[in-house]
Amino acid sequence: MSKTRLIKRLKWYYPTEKFHTYVTFPVVLFYLLLTYPIINIILLSYGLIVCIFILYQGQYYWKLKLNALKGEYIEQNNNIKFFKKSKRLNSILILFMIPVLLIQLYVQGWSFGSNNMFFWGILVNLFAVLEHVNYYHTQLMIDNKYDFEYLLKNRKLKKASLAKDLIENKL
Repeated sequence: MSKTRLIKRLKWYYPTEKFHTYVTFPVVLFYLLLTYPIINIILLSYGLIVCIFILYQGQYYWKLKLNALKGEYIEQNNNIKFFKKSKRLNSILILFMIPVLLIQLYVQGWSFGSNNMFFWGILVNLFAVLEHVNYYHTQLMIDNKYDFEYLLKNRKLKKASLAKDLIENKL
């Protein structure tokens, strides 16, 4: 993808990611906390918080990428350290999904059917894991014809842009 096309894409993509980070997911979390007893949404709340944290990293990365493409100065070393630490922290947060799942099951009496928010919690936590993979490992999202053409030509998904930048130690 050309630099001009990438800048054009990031000019709408970055604000969209930012909106979901600061509005969509926090509003959903706030609504759930006001509507349901906390005991029924422990897993769901945890998943939403992890999603918000990972989405923050993603929108921040796209902001930095857009600024770099436009020729603006970005602090390379500090940002690379931030993303490397965030990647490790994400892994810890993902591992903690298992104890949170067990806590949720314990408080609802080890019953799967008594709490329909449990299944939403599973989905949101899975979404958080997929977002982590999408940013730090393999690009899972195919949202333009170039991604689709790459998939057809190479028969595999692309390495995530942030993953490549972390390997190269530059944004």
